[in-house]
Amino acid sequence: MADPKGFLTTRDRELPERRPVPVRIRDYREVYAQRGADEAFVPTLIRQAGRCMDCGIPFCHNGCPLGNLIPEWNDLVRRGDFRRASERLHATNNFPDFTGRLCPAPCETACVLGINQPPVTIKNVEQSIIDTAFDEGFVTPQIPQQLTGRRVAVIGSGPAGLATAQQLTRAGHTTAVLERADAVGGLLRYGIPEFKMEKAHLDRRLDQMAAEGTIFRPGSDVGGEGGLTGEDLLERYDAVVLAIGSTIPRDLPVLGRELGGVHQAMEYLPQATRVVHGLPVEDQITAEGKDVVIIGGGDTGADCLGTATRQGARSITQLEIMPRPGEERPAGQPWPTYPMTFRISSAHEEGGERVYATATAEMVSDGSAGEGRVTHLVVNEVVFKGGRPVPVEGTERRIPAQLVLLAMGFVGVPTDGVVDQLGVSVDARGRIERDDDFATNVPGVFVAGDAGRGQSLIVWAIAEGRSAAASVDRFLRGGTELPAPIRPTTMQVTV
Repeated sequence: MADPKGFLTTRDRELPERRPVPVRIRDYREVYAQRGADEAFVPTLIRQAGRCMDCGIPFCHNGCPLGNLIPEWNDLVRRGDFRRASERLHATNNFPDFTGRLCPAPCETACVLGINQPPVTIKNVEQSIIDTAFDEGFVTPQIPQQLTGRRVAVIGSGPAGLATAQQLTRAGHTTAVLERADAVGGLLRYGIPEFKMEKAHLDRRLDQMAAEGTIFRPGSDVGGEGGLTGEDLLERYDAVVLAIGSTIPRDLPVLGRELGGVHQAMEYLPQATRVVHGLPVEDQITAEGKDVVIIGGGDTGADCLGTATRQGARSITQLEIMPRPGEERPAGQPWPTYPMTFRISSAHEEGGERVYATATAEMVSDGSAGEGRVTHLVVNEVVFKGGRPVPVEGTERRIPAQLVLLAMGFVGVPTDGVVDQLGVSVDARGRIERDDDFATNVPGVFVAGDAGRGQSLIVWAIAEGRSAAASVDRFLRGGTELPAPIRPTTMQVTV
């Protein structure tokens, strides 16, 4: 390693500063002021990369489903060799520009240095490598030497679908990505707010993939009215990969759920992103001037919080049914596991109130927001008994809410449409069933990402896409040289 004493001489984590809250809530640009290996940040970046201990057993690999070669590219950054660092980063990760912004970094909670010091700033080093690589022109199309003559359809253009498609294209298969939305990217396009990842980063990757030969077909509602059917896919393509995500949102069946002003997060967030980009929307959902309640304390809830803040909400309350996590790693979640601890996202810095151990009992309307529209929530504090939340007597109260956003996760794939048409099996948890090779019960049909795994992290989606691509290549040619970082039967659960 470049600096064998780096973890001793530099003991603190140093990260780029986020733009001041009063400034950044006036726009939708990313919250960090500095990008890549900005000249002013290079010394700090090198110091942080130098803190990597080059462990004999790098547990950061265990934390990363992709098996990123973290000590190797930390060492290269410490030496200032960003070209080779980019090569090592891309050896295991198709899209470090996405994970460097959106992944919750389980690699950092598995960092050996993190046992008794703040862990290495792995995520920031990763983002800096890829942003510098694009700025310096290190990222170029990897065009296959020859084509195999085989055709593959990838249904869905989220991170799993894109990773699958890029790997298969580079293997020489003619690969088409079919996306039902009007633009490619899945949740990366419309579900992730601009302040978390500007879409220019997505677009430059899609440009690279198009130059390599991947075919993109947005506006293709496969299995829907006017789109290709499951039978069409099997007739036209030698293999099909379902990367359609886990898109059925979890609902909240309480009295008053039918009132106007109650929406799923994935109704609200895509609209907001479209508006930012000047795209048309119908019946825009806006938080402007409203008391907003977000039900769900995860990342999607935080995305709703940051968006509502920028839209000019009067007040924002985020409800979480679970109790507030502690500041320190729980005893039952020892290193190197990913712990459930109290975390503050950039959106939480910007405003709003976080309320824990609270459940919604009823949604009500007093008519002041319009006939049939929500005006208040009735909530209770809860305690968990036997694994179930039980209301605490005497804690019922009303909170104002003219906009309620449900951000409680997802429960599976929609079975109508292409899933039914292809005849693939779906398990009791709403996931498409697959074997150790990501193959479904229908020959030639594979599944990758949340559609087969269930709701999970972007880093898992990319890992699944890479592994599914290797299985498809093996199916088509009898063997493969594509890397397969994971197999379904050996995957640890990360949520």
